[in-house]
Amino acid sequence: MDYRTEASAWDKLTGTTTLTAQGATVIKQTYLLFSLAVFAALAGGYVGATSETLARFFSGWIGWIAAIILLNVVPRIAISVRHNHQLGVAALVFDGFISGIALSPLLWVARIVAPPLIFAALFITAFVFVGVTLYVMSSRRTFSAPRGLMTGIFFSVIGAIILNSFLQIGFVGILISVGIGALGVFTLVYSTSGVLRSPEADSPIPGALMLFAGVFNVFVATLNILLRLLGGGRR
Repeated sequence: MDYRTEASAWDKLTGTTTLTAQGATVIKQTYLLFSLAVFAALAGGYVGATSETLARFFSGWIGWIAAIILLNVVPRIAISVRHNHQLGVAALVFDGFISGIALSPLLWVARIVAPPLIFAALFITAFVFVGVTLYVMSSRRTFSAPRGLMTGIFFSVIGAIILNSFLQIGFVGILISVGIGALGVFTLVYSTSGVLRSPEADSPIPGALMLFAGVFNVFVATLNILLRLLGGGRR
């Protein structure tokens, strides 16, 4: 299938993209950089979850505005310097770290209310990430969105079942976890198809930013829902 500048959402979720040598290289590099952003976010999240000062700051209006500015400006900087590998990667990693820091109010509350919920949210998000990443890394000549979806959803189901064995979230909890995981899978596959179909995909950094934004949102949604489900409705 040829690259198209404006593929529909349906095409991105159901189509198959032929991988050129450049396309295969770029998407694998994209996922490697995506992984760096995820690990940076984990580091930032740990700092935020253990710092009451940061939690209080980002809970206030000044901190909220600062977070909004940083989370919008840093990705733009990363894209503007995407052809400078060192600066682009540094900006991408910084974006991941700042994203983790910005979650400090939510992570602080989760650590006080029910610490295992942070693990649960990370667990579901990680299974989605690993499932889709393994499929992308194993793709050679084509990227099939339906196969990527099936692989990711399969990992989501397995992850939810394993999570239940630790936290006893029940059948409803499993369904919710699978649903959130499936949403993450759709986001990753959609973004991956978009990167592969873009004729301007000359750098892995913009794609890595898109993928990270999707996983970041999945983690936040997962933690919020699990807090309501298992944390007595508190946030």
